[in-house]
Parts: sequence; C-alpha cells; structure tokens
Amino acid sequence: MLNALLWILAVIVVVTTVLPLTNSVRWWVRMWDFPRVHIAVLALAVLLVSLPFAIAFKPVLLALMAAAFAYQAILIFPYTPIARTEIEKTTPGPDTDTICLMAVNVLMENDRYADLASIIDREDPDVLLLMETNAAWADGLSDVLARYATVKSHVTDDHYGMIFATRLDVENCEFLWPDGDDTPSLKATLRDRDGTGFNFIGLHPRPPVPGNSTKVRDRQIKAAAERTSSTERPTICMGDFNDVAWSWTTRRFKHYGSFQEPRVGRGMVSSFHADYPLIRLPIDQLFLTKDIKLVSFERLENFGSDHFPIKTTVFVDPVKAT
Repeated sequence: MLNALLWILAVIVVVTTVLPLTNSVRWWVRMWDFPRVHIAVLALAVLLVSLPFAIAFKPVLLALMAAAFAYQAILIFPYTPIARTEIEKTTPGPDTDTICLMAVNVLMENDRYADLASIIDREDPDVLLLMETNAAWADGLSDVLARYATVKSHVTDDHYGMIFATRLDVENCEFLWPDGDDTPSLKATLRDRDGTGFNFIGLHPRPPVPGNSTKVRDRQIKAAAERTSSTERPTICMGDFNDVAWSWTTRRFKHYGSFQEPRVGRGMVSSFHADYPLIRLPIDQLFLTKDIKLVSFERLENFGSDHFPIKTTVFVDPVKAT
C-alpha cells in the first residue's frame, strides 16, 4: 500500500514538474508554474518517507524526487530571504522627491469600498492602479479618486476593468489592447515633482484557467517589456500579472525590459490568495529599471479582496535619467 502511494505521489511530482518545460500555452499545463513550492515540498516529503522503507525501484524513485526537488528549489531560491538581493534599498536625501505607488486588485464582487478608501487615504499614493473595477467600485471610490489630477478609467463587469489615478504631471496616458484580447494594459509617461520623466506600465492579463490559454497573457507581458526596451526613460511596471515571479514568461519579461525585482532576496511577499495562506503566491508584481531607486516595498492588509494591495516608494535617479 505504501509502495503504491509513494509511486503515485512521485508520478504526480514528475508530471507537474515536466509539463511546464514544454512551454505549452494550454492552461492545464501552465498552471503548474504556480505551485512550485508545493511541488518541491511534496518531492522532498516523498524522498524522506521513502528512505527507511523497501520501495520498488527505490533508487529510481529517490533520484527522480531529488532531481524534481532540486529543479523546483533552484527556481524558488531567488525569492527567499537567503538569496542575494537584486535591488538594494536606498535612503533618499532630504531634498529627494520620492514617489509612492500602489497597485490593488479590488476583486469586483468585493463591496468593502470604505475599507480600501481608508487604506488609500492613509497611504496617500502619488500613483494608484486599481484592477477589476466595475461601476460600483468607481462610485465607491469616487471621493478618493476626485483628489487626483488625472484619472483614466476603463470600467467593465468582466473582471478586467482598470482605473489609473495620479497627482503627478502627465505627458501621456493611454490604455492599450493586445490583438485578439479585450484586457487592457496601461502606459503613462509621468514627471516627478522635480520634472524628471519616467514611464509607468500597468498590467492585468488573463490567468491560466479553464477556457483561457496563456498565449495572449504571455504576449501582453512580452509587449510591455518590449515597450520598455525601446525607450531610454526609467520605467516602473506594476499590476496583477496572473503569473508567478519565477515563470519563464516573467523571467523573459525581466530580461527584455532590463528590469530588476524587489522581491529577489527579500522573500516571496505573496499577494494572492489573501484568504488562504497555504496557497498564497506572488502574482502581483513590481519591476523597476536600474534608474529607479527603491525606498520601500510592502504588502498591505486585507480589505476583502482575494489580493493584498502592493505598495512601493521609489525615486528617479535624476543623473542617470537624463
């Protein structure tokens, strides 16, 4: 009985480890990018439990579990506190103009508008990106949004609404739709209070769930990186990527856009699912080009959504940005 159980678990580990290596866009393949921590734990558990027992083809089972654990651990390791940080925090000078940014997937069905409004009032971000916003959320946050000089809204009932608000000077701000998709991304060219220009990109592509392949999601993430690589302006990218930080799609995004990631070396800072700690994953992302200096990066409290808000404070290096 134990022999059969361990081999069944081993097969599950091997299959879920190998499937994402195919780079298929099928949802039931790409979904296994997400629970890599869980797969690693299962592989290690099967390996350790098998050691004292007589298991059929035991050397094969142990080798497979060790290989699967090692592979998953290599991908996960950068998002642990023992890894080397990719971006060091910088203490701003007394005259440095810092920028506070917040990205929030509100969960369209959530009706705790006042709770999120209270968080926004307290944090007072200069740049605010809201996702899954329908008309009820636009109305519920109308008093908060009225305090911003620029508000760009795409309000829908399909879980892919988006509201962007900022008090900074805006040179350009537009929603962009990839071919064959109705989920918008946002690109804005902003200036801090010292007049230094930078780009802000907001993303919320569709997740790999039944009925959705990842083809359009991957294309939208790649396009955002290509827009970054084609400009010399410093760039900040935030949003619910519906993709984990360690997937090949996100790693390609970082490479193409020459992005750095605050999570690396600081832990996963997992943002979803807010209600279930055991399946919590880092899918609400923050990426910065090298001319953006990190002051702080944090996850805020639950306000009824399935996502935690993500907040960062940064400043643009005026010397390198020129």
